Parts: sequence; structure tokens; C-alpha cells
Amino acid sequence: MALVEHDLTPAQWSTLQRLWGGCAYCGASDRPLQRDCVQPISRGGRYTLDNIVPACGACNASKSNDEVTSWMRRKKLDERRFLVRFVEVRAALATPDEIVVDDIRG
Repeated sequence: MALVEHDLTPAQWSTLQRLWGGCAYCGASDRPLQRDCVQPISRGGRYTLDNIVPACGACNASKSNDEVTSWMRRKKLDERRFLVRFVEVRAALATPDEIVVDDIRG
């Protein structure tokens, strides 16, 4: 499958995984992580740094194309923790200290 122009770079994906430290939704850190669009592609989302979070396979499959906050409420996940952490990760990505050396190298 060819990369589309709005895909994350491997370095950006690595940075997101490191900053989240596990599944963005349930917090699991002992499972492989997948890219999940907070706003699903089917609802206008894109594979961008601002819309991708790491998710375990169970959360990614369960969320599917659902709106994230209503899905989290239905699954009884900590919506507030997710939203606070989402803002913290976005802020970390915006700071000069979080410039990804691998991104600069290409």
C-alpha cells in the first residue's frame, strides 16, 4: 500500500508512541499499538500528527468509526484523562524541545 501525502512519518509515529506511553484510550502498555484516527477518516479525519493516537488492537477495533468521546463514555473509559493527555501531547509536540531529530534527518 503506497503512502498518501498526509501519512505520518515513521519518526513522528515513534514520537507519538513514546509520548503516550501506551494505548491512548485504555492505557495498556503491554500490547502492540496501532495508528488510530481520533476523528475517523469516514468522518473527515486524516492521518496527521494532530489526529493520530496509538491504540491497542482491542480499542481500535471497538472504536471503529465512532466519535471518540461518546465511544469512551459507552465503554466506561476515562474520557477526561484522555482529553487532558491529548492536549498535553499536542503541547509537547509544539515545543522546541520535542523536535524529532529523526524528522530532521528525513
